[in-house]
Amino acid sequence: MEMDLTTRIIAIVVLILFSGYFSMAEISLAASPKVKLHQALDAGDKRAQKVLDLQVKPGPFFSVIQIGLNAIAILGGIIGETLFSPFFEELFLYFCSPELASSLGFFCSFFTITMVFVLFADLIPKRIGLNKPVSLALMLIGSMMFLIWLFKPFVWLLTEMSNGILKLMGLPTKNETTITSEDILATVGAGTEAGLLDSSEQEAIENVMSLEDRLVTSAMTPRDSVTYFKISDTFEKIRPLIESNPHSKYLVCDSTIDRVLGYVDSKNLLCKALENDKFSLKEKGLVKTIPMIPDSLSLSEALDTFKKQGRDFAAVVNEYALTVGIITLGDVMSTVMGSLVQTEENSYIVQRDDGTWLLDGSTPIEDVERTFEIEKMPEEETYETIAGFMMYMLRKIPKLTDKVEYSGYRFEVIDMEMNRIDQILVTKLPITKEDPD
Repeated sequence: MEMDLTTRIIAIVVLILFSGYFSMAEISLAASPKVKLHQALDAGDKRAQKVLDLQVKPGPFFSVIQIGLNAIAILGGIIGETLFSPFFEELFLYFCSPELASSLGFFCSFFTITMVFVLFADLIPKRIGLNKPVSLALMLIGSMMFLIWLFKPFVWLLTEMSNGILKLMGLPTKNETTITSEDILATVGAGTEAGLLDSSEQEAIENVMSLEDRLVTSAMTPRDSVTYFKISDTFEKIRPLIESNPHSKYLVCDSTIDRVLGYVDSKNLLCKALENDKFSLKEKGLVKTIPMIPDSLSLSEALDTFKKQGRDFAAVVNEYALTVGIITLGDVMSTVMGSLVQTEENSYIVQRDDGTWLLDGSTPIEDVERTFEIEKMPEEETYETIAGFMMYMLRKIPKLTDKVEYSGYRFEVIDMEMNRIDQILVTKLPITKEDPD
């Protein structure tokens, strides 16, 4: 039965609405972040679980979407391809022959219907779905589940056929996408570019993500910088050490730093000093036990140790049971917070007015890479600090004025303490243009 113009226009509008529904449902479910869906689920919205289930096994969902979109496309073509042909043909009769006017009228009608469907049944619904994916996915999931049930025979057939083809191609039939640390860092970087995060906040998040990869040796105080007391030291010997090296806690050793007995709190020493001019470290309860952690632990594992033992101070030892340094909870947190808490006095890297940088020899190599935007140092797994980098590159114990050029920068040793590199001057090398042949 031939439909009149009004009926055909109403049918086209209804088809556009249904097509827009399927397009919006498709993009909103696919674009809904799992993190936000889990947040909605934790808030008590059970619809979020249905969306998550469909994201893991999207076969039935996409089958219904394709059935709906293809059926609408076919019906739209049947109803709409000649909907406006008479009007365009009548217009073109003023300019050309009836045969040409008929062809042009059909083409213009087809083009008009196509543009209306593309705009209102596809582009705009998908843009809306991308703007509010989670809320739309939660709103449409009920009707989608009903359509999946309604078309279950067709859905089952299409799902099994598509799964079979995917298996033949060696592809997974389930969407088991997991969030990796790289995804999180990329999201943080995008947030910084969009102005939602400050660069220092981005640095802190990146530092947290790197705790698992950084060893305790990259944040500890090395043994040659550790102030410690011997158990036999008298008050007269301890007092000048405290005055010249004020800290909240001090190691207490038997005879050498490699024979650690524990630590003493400076507050307790102050109380003892106020009570009595002289005291002994051998007094009961003054020296407390200290965790001993291997130098192969990561900073993340060190944090776990502090948490389990209820301490914020530990001695770091190597495989030969030699003390290589000490680490505190503050050292780990300074690594995490980076430039948010560092001042010029305690910063490893200081930029000078002339555009050069002064680096402490114990600067972690990760901080150097981040500051100078160097993707990777050569064989960086063999050393942990910029001093180690210099020794690796020079293949010797460095001396004053020794230089290394790498990745557009010159690293020059400008201060030594015995055989230890104390300070390094970093200068950006001028960009040289190669002469054309």
